[in-house]
Amino acid sequence: MAPAPSLPVHPPNGPTQAPADASAPPQQRSQKQMTKAERRELQEAQRAAKAAAKANAAPNGAGGQSKQPPKAAPPPLTAAARKPGKLADPVLKAPSTPGTGRQAHARGAPPVAESGPPNARGLRIFSHFGLPKPVSVAKGDIHPTILRLALQFSNFKITGANARCIATLNAFKTVIQEYVTPPNNTLSRHLMTHLNPQISHLVAARPMSVTMGNAIRQLKLEISRMDIDLPEQDAKDALCQKIDNYIRDRIIIADQVIEETATRKIKDGDVILTFARSSVVQKVILGAMEEGRQFSVIVVDSRPMLEGKRLLSVLSSAGIQCTYVLLPALGSVISEVSLVLLGAHSIHANGAVYSRAGTALAAMMAKRHSVPVIVCCETYKYSDTVQLDSFTKNELAPTTDNFSSFPLVKSRDALLIQNQINLEILNPLYDLTPPTSITAVVTEVGVIPPNSISSIPVALGRLL
Repeated sequence: MAPAPSLPVHPPNGPTQAPADASAPPQQRSQKQMTKAERRELQEAQRAAKAAAKANAAPNGAGGQSKQPPKAAPPPLTAAARKPGKLADPVLKAPSTPGTGRQAHARGAPPVAESGPPNARGLRIFSHFGLPKPVSVAKGDIHPTILRLALQFSNFKITGANARCIATLNAFKTVIQEYVTPPNNTLSRHLMTHLNPQISHLVAARPMSVTMGNAIRQLKLEISRMDIDLPEQDAKDALCQKIDNYIRDRIIIADQVIEETATRKIKDGDVILTFARSSVVQKVILGAMEEGRQFSVIVVDSRPMLEGKRLLSVLSSAGIQCTYVLLPALGSVISEVSLVLLGAHSIHANGAVYSRAGTALAAMMAKRHSVPVIVCCETYKYSDTVQLDSFTKNELAPTTDNFSSFPLVKSRDALLIQNQINLEILNPLYDLTPPTSITAVVTEVGVIPPNSISSIPVALGRLL
């Protein structure tokens, strides 16, 4: 009789497993047989392999061919490189890929922004200045007259506070005459909605001047006062008449009154100094010449606008003895001056005058040499704000041939300097003359000391 087969006897906890070979690589062992550090290394290697496969599979160029070779995945860290007790991300310690200029960042942390060339960022301290720029695509229903005017503003074809304000009001007259009130609307309400995109388009071309702002506010006030029962064409004609009255009373007649007042300040034998070009100062000098006064004029000018050349041409053609100097030569001629006549872009409640860049230097140097400084300014240029410097608000003039040499040995096109990586051209258009450097301000309501400029609204019945 054959013996019965013997059954294997298992221990209570199950069959006995073969001891793991510690020398075998982690891929040939199960995850239960690995240590915690080895399992983490295996997971990191798998993630790196997936990332490399995805980079190879994604077509980067035409026909699926990649333009650049895939980036090499960072090698996983060994357990010895880790600090005990901390779950460190290996990407933190991975070396940067050559040629990319980037360093890896920790998951969950914001990436570090790449910085461009150190000299390409420009003068950011002046980035808030109004930059001359081409007019963008019109947004909304913009009238062709406004489009043409915006191009003229952006190209500096129309300059000067008075010229810009008159051109804007004349353009609005055309817009109003061709405006048609939609059904179920009134002109006094819907016309303002129609004018707002026109104004925004002009502001996009060039920052609005104080004169334009005051005139537009007055126009909107007149629109709101229109009788809703008035026929549409009669209302349009009435508004255009209001615009004509504003131009006549606040600019043309105001200049005539300023001319009569300031002319009396010019005596025979005076040497008058003026800076750049002001339309009202030009009228004052020509008016004094027509009255038979014998005097000479020193025109001080500066780049990039060189507006004094236009004034010099007008005065010399009228038979007035003139001298033309640039701003750096001001100190050489100031001792010969007996009166300084200046224009203004705007005048503020604290008595400061905002005008073409270089005006403050001329006024302060005249004050230093005890030469009276008279500013000719219409009251519609008044702003009830207080401005202390020309840095918080300014505008940049267009760049021209600032570096042209003398004699002219190159063509003008070759001398035009534009912004480059290592060159930033900065031409502030305005500066601020402090009231302490001004003797008096001549307006159509009288001669006002600079510390009493805030009384202009009272003199006008609080109508600007």
